[in-house]
Amino acid sequence: MDGGYIFESPIGMLEIREKNGYISGISLCGGADNARHVCRSDLLYEAHKQLGEYFCGTRKIFDLPLSCEGTPFRQAVWKELHNIPYGETRSYADIAAAIGKPSSVRAVGQANAANPLLIIIPCHRVIRKSGADGGYVCGAEAKRLLLELEKRYSAC
Repeated sequence: MDGGYIFESPIGMLEIREKNGYISGISLCGGADNARHVCRSDLLYEAHKQLGEYFCGTRKIFDLPLSCEGTPFRQAVWKELHNIPYGETRSYADIAAAIGKPSSVRAVGQANAANPLLIIIPCHRVIRKSGADGGYVCGAEAKRLLLELEKRYSAC
């Protein structure tokens, strides 16, 4: 079953999308009036449940079938983001070096911005080399909220 589920989260209205039995997208969406386009399934329910557990601080690793389309470079970046432990951060330069492309810091930033699976692929854990938060598709306040949430629960 392909479809989506929209729900309110601490960072705004999120939409979870499913395609061919995989979670294919998690993104910030316009608002509650989109909820009439909701399609429910066991997989969407499980993804919603796991995201709820994440926001409550009881889930640090997601266990969902994922599918995201992107260039080989973006796939490499997204794979590397999965290696950032809960409650920790890495710089864009760290990610570029880890995938063997140390001069591609800007492209890493673009891959982060194109991340189709917010939170599950933890692009919010990527910061500037200076330690500043850097950008986030959901906004600076949302990024700070996610980083603070993880910092608070990382010792639990």
